[in-house]
Amino acid sequence: MAKKPMMKRAAKKGRGTGESMIISKSRTKATASKCNVSSDFYGALDQKVREMIKNAEGRALGNKRKTLRPYDL
Repeated sequence: MAKKPMMKRAAKKGRGTGESMIISKSRTKATASKCNVSSDFYGALDQKVREMIKNAEGRALGNKRKTLRPYDL
């Protein structure tokens, strides 16, 4: 009997936007060592990180830079 070729799993998508999550669920859970993490927390955290990046881009472009710096946060 021939083995069937293994199919690659599709990447999990975040927030129904068709985009992959920026954050890592396993690393987030490991960092919150004293609390449990609800499943909807990951989506909210991912959205907040996207907002922070967008705001940092606006600040960098406003200062005529194309490089994000820590102080843009």
